[in-house]
Amino acid sequence: MLAAQIFAVAIFIAMFLLIVWDKIERHFVTLGCGALTLVVVFGICMRSWSAIWNTIAVKAFATKEFWYQVTESESKGINWATIVFIAGMMVMVEGMAKAGFFRWLCMRIAYLVKCKTIPIFITFMIMSAVLSMFIDSITVIMFLAAVTVELAVLLKFNPIPMILSEIFCANLGGSATMCGDPPNIIVGTSMGFSFFDFLFNTGAAAGISLVVCIVFFYIVFRKELVSKNAEPVDMTKLPKPSEAITDKKGFILSSIIFGIAVVLLVTHSMTHLTVAAIGTFIAAITLLANAKHALELLKKVDYKTLLFFIGLFIVVCGLEETGILKYIADFISDISGGNIMLMVAIILWLSAIASAFVDNIPFAATMVPIIQSLAPIVTASGADPNTLAWALSLGTDIGGSATPIGASANVVGTSVAAKNGYPISWGRYCAKLAPATVIVLVISTVYLFVRYL
Repeated sequence: MLAAQIFAVAIFIAMFLLIVWDKIERHFVTLGCGALTLVVVFGICMRSWSAIWNTIAVKAFATKEFWYQVTESESKGINWATIVFIAGMMVMVEGMAKAGFFRWLCMRIAYLVKCKTIPIFITFMIMSAVLSMFIDSITVIMFLAAVTVELAVLLKFNPIPMILSEIFCANLGGSATMCGDPPNIIVGTSMGFSFFDFLFNTGAAAGISLVVCIVFFYIVFRKELVSKNAEPVDMTKLPKPSEAITDKKGFILSSIIFGIAVVLLVTHSMTHLTVAAIGTFIAAITLLANAKHALELLKKVDYKTLLFFIGLFIVVCGLEETGILKYIADFISDISGGNIMLMVAIILWLSAIASAFVDNIPFAATMVPIIQSLAPIVTASGADPNTLAWALSLGTDIGGSATPIGASANVVGTSVAAKNGYPISWGRYCAKLAPATVIVLVISTVYLFVRYL
């Protein structure tokens, strides 16, 4: 097992460095490292066909729980539900774009704020956070990043600052509710929390942090968004919002489909439909509504991003199957001893650091039993044992913002930017969003200490 652990960590580090190097397309990097994990770690070192089979996890498609799940449970191996969901949302977004929905929205927003870049910038940050409280952050970023690129072309500004800010605010908003981010679903269902439990606890921290982040990003990006030599935009030369609609019937259908997607995502905890079922259904009705252009929509799906996720999931499975993630969780339990404040701080910060580099879904699933075992110690000290859960949720959700691979929304947002000719390097991403992540983590630490300890 030791050899398997060494190779699993080495492959992960190699993958991480190659992605940062940014000389090889990242889906090739993750798929190559994923193949090495399957062959070297599981095949040669562990000699476990079951580990390979569990990681590939294609049998999940044939299970009832993949499509309809009464109680949430973390999945082993490649998270096909996430892959299917993202693919379905991509099809929906392409259908909306073809009907002119995004261009119409661009022009509507431009007219409302009189084509001023800074008001658009602030509005989109707030919109990203609020929508992500109720809709998966992947969908929110897929939608807002596409709109941002359209606006950038029309109003001639650099969309990268806006996309980076939207990504961060989407992850922040997702931390506020139980349905906002997958780790929250795992924590909430495992510990019996409701939507409003999260809203009144992590939601308060997210609200305070959002105000600070809006000010922070305004200061950081203001010069990039406003050019000294820029001429005022002549709104009379811009097309009217109604002119952006290329297909009125398709526009109406796309709007209805988007509304259905929102309702299904907000109510999925009541309907018990999984995100895989929702993604498949949304893709199907989008293709039916655009039957003449169905093949064209399928061709426009960003398959490179989907392949990137598949490879990433396999490499993370290497860390999970060899027990590396369990070691990290046990370390938190051992080093904190009986000091409650230290325990909360370690869970928050170590969860954040780990989630910046490792998919936060399996990490959250690994950590839940640890915080449950630590709860009696916290209770005995007179503190609220649920504080550990709020620390875990905030750490995993917010920490994922620090790097381009820390959360699904980050990967999707940077992919949309790159696809439209605005690549975001690791250096630029981390230089802007890592400091914001640290600021929010400091705010969260103070919040947890003051409110609960």
